[in-house]
Amino acid sequence: MSGGDSRCGAVCFAVAAPWVVDDELWAVIEPLLPVRAPGTPGPARMDDRLVFQGIPVRAVHRIGWEDLPQELGFGSGMTCWRRVRDWQAAGVFEAMHQAMLTHCHTAGLIDFGRVIADASHVRAKKRGAATGPSPVDRRKTGSKHHILTCGNGLPLAVTPSGANVNDHLMLPELLDRVRPLRGRAGRPRHRIKALIADKGYAYSRVYADLRQRRITSYIPRRGTRDRVTGRWIVEQSLALLHQYRRLATRWERRTDIHQGLLYLAAALICWRRLRNRTR
Repeated sequence: MSGGDSRCGAVCFAVAAPWVVDDELWAVIEPLLPVRAPGTPGPARMDDRLVFQGIPVRAVHRIGWEDLPQELGFGSGMTCWRRVRDWQAAGVFEAMHQAMLTHCHTAGLIDFGRVIADASHVRAKKRGAATGPSPVDRRKTGSKHHILTCGNGLPLAVTPSGANVNDHLMLPELLDRVRPLRGRAGRPRHRIKALIADKGYAYSRVYADLRQRRITSYIPRRGTRDRVTGRWIVEQSLALLHQYRRLATRWERRTDIHQGLLYLAAALICWRRLRNRTR
């Protein structure tokens, strides 16, 4: 890319910048970030807020870490990559997702009365952990994004697996990832009453696990023509997740980086819904 093209790219990025972190959003994120001890040796550290803004730029526009335009002022792509690595290791992105869910719960946006489970195949261009031959894509290397949404479509839990992992095997992990949410009168809420899923989850171990968790299952039995309504909710949530193009096709070889970006996307989906509600 020439200098003129680079400047043009930076302008195009800056014109429509949904990743810009306003003061209200930063007030939620900043307390979750690890604090660097004063006097730590090494070069001057790029401002966390600026670096954070560079991460969704890359996720939205499907550019490589090394291709992040310097003119945006968000630091180099490798600075962003290292910050994602360190923040994911510190549990920042999961905490960010939980913080956004708590704010949504306070606003009355979380419906625990029913949750919906589903998964979506994505290609994995660089292989790595949590990948496998995709049974729906000519056995090309891919991953799955497993998601559990509340009745209002907000992602409660999201995790990757290999493309050859059966959906029902990841359901217990999704359910275990649902955390109690504070912010409203009474005990912290996370009790799921009912779960909706397609026939890919119709296994005896799933029914038994849900009974043990005291969750009513709405999963049609295989071999029947039974259908369940409401699955469009989770399909819409997956579509929102994959608006981040670096997630719609997996480019990260490292699963921890990919998981961090999944948490970040889920958190931003919750934040956008909250902002739309309060406007």
